[in-house]
Amino acid sequence: MRWTDLVDPSLEEALAALPAHVDPEVVETLASLADAGAGRRPRPLIESHGPYVFGVLMAAQPLPDEDRIAYREVDFVVTPSLVVTVRKTPHDGGAPYEPTGLHHAAAESASTGALVHRLVDDVADSYLSSIDEIYGEIEELEDAIDEWHPRRVRERISSYRHELLDARRMVSATRGAVRSIVDGRIEVGDGALFPPEIELRFAETYETLVRVADELDIARDLLAGVRDHHQSKIAEEQGDIAKKLTVVASLVLVPSLIVGFFGQNFDSAFDDDYWRIGVSVGLILATTFAQLVLYRWRRWI
Repeated sequence: MRWTDLVDPSLEEALAALPAHVDPEVVETLASLADAGAGRRPRPLIESHGPYVFGVLMAAQPLPDEDRIAYREVDFVVTPSLVVTVRKTPHDGGAPYEPTGLHHAAAESASTGALVHRLVDDVADSYLSSIDEIYGEIEELEDAIDEWHPRRVRERISSYRHELLDARRMVSATRGAVRSIVDGRIEVGDGALFPPEIELRFAETYETLVRVADELDIARDLLAGVRDHHQSKIAEEQGDIAKKLTVVASLVLVPSLIVGFFGQNFDSAFDDDYWRIGVSVGLILATTFAQLVLYRWRRWI
């Protein structure tokens, strides 16, 4: 068994490390840049190409300081005697995926099928680790709803929603690829690459991915609950504002009526200062005070 690890290889480097008769499309994929084409992420897959198996995996890496989850692409080509992994540096400037588990497995002289399982299992664990970070971010958002500006809350909810959708797509695609190995649809020769004991390991990885998908659904429901709480808070604040404006309008209504009444052209009936100033001001103060007492008693203000 031989394991070759490449980081951002050129076309010539990829051809030199790969076995013979690799499809040109596979070589082009291995030698292409990560997230090429305006940040489009490749879809995880594992395919059988006759004498070899080709796979594309996306490992999740939480970035708490940036409130997002980054994805690190790692591709592989495997035969019964050779494993070639290609790690790609993401466009956001982060470090490429680090296959720590493969180093330990290779040191123990594991088979190529076991190496592939270790790689896939580590990627599945990266999704599982991201779940805890997602739960923490949602809890932080829920606690900060009363303190943050509504626009910031809306932007954060929208950002988390897109992150959950991306994670769900990645996990679903990876789970489907692992299921094809468990079902025996991907193989090289007569069980030479993935013997029954390795397929059992992939079955455990498949269960991990199922658990991750369930946890993502729970996180989506939690985020929907936060969104509903935020919308109810906005509706409550709008109701308070409308109530206060109604109280203000009511306080202005009665004085306007009094002023308008005393402004009518009665034939010298209200010419005295007593009627023009004293009574009108007294009525305004009395009615305003009475309204304030009533609104306070009804707990409207």
